[in-house]
Amino acid sequence: MLVIPKIFAIILGSIFIAVGINFFLVPFQVLDGGMIGISLILNYIWETRIGLMIMILSLPIFIYAFCFHREYFFESISGMLVSAFMIDLFAPFQYYFIYYIELTAYTSAVLGGALVGIGLGLMLRFKTSTGGTDLIAQLLTNWIPINVGVLIFIMDFMIIGLGGLLISLETFYYSALTIAAGGVTTSLLNMKGKN
Repeated sequence: MLVIPKIFAIILGSIFIAVGINFFLVPFQVLDGGMIGISLILNYIWETRIGLMIMILSLPIFIYAFCFHREYFFESISGMLVSAFMIDLFAPFQYYFIYYIELTAYTSAVLGGALVGIGLGLMLRFKTSTGGTDLIAQLLTNWIPINVGVLIFIMDFMIIGLGGLLISLETFYYSALTIAAGGVTTSLLNMKGKN
């Protein structure tokens, strides 16, 4: 695989993810699934940096991948590092965006999820990811013949279900919309399955 298109996919995908999270999800305290969702919960409760938390939470998965699936480790480490950096880079502009474009929580949840899904889908097409549940899904496709986007969708709903104990029913509803939009866009960009 050519390196330049992969680098471009990582950077562009990371920008989509950072914009979706910072401009659409955070202002309404909406969650996403996976390591991003857990990092958002930590951000909402303790104001931790989202990108930094993604790196810390993904560490055990990357250690496993390094020990048993080095190909996935090397394919995903750059996606995780660049996306985490972009998320924290865009963080100071989280609330600036909503002052100029008036969105409802519903619209923001759907658009944020779609943007995150596009970012993840772009990366997955070039055999890279942000790590976390994306990496777990890639590893599982070796044993389960299910589209990687569908696997991410399932894991995200499991995480949001657990996170629902910490959030309101309204936030849970908007977070479910975010995950649905993200799962659909990720799946659409990876319709042919594993590349």
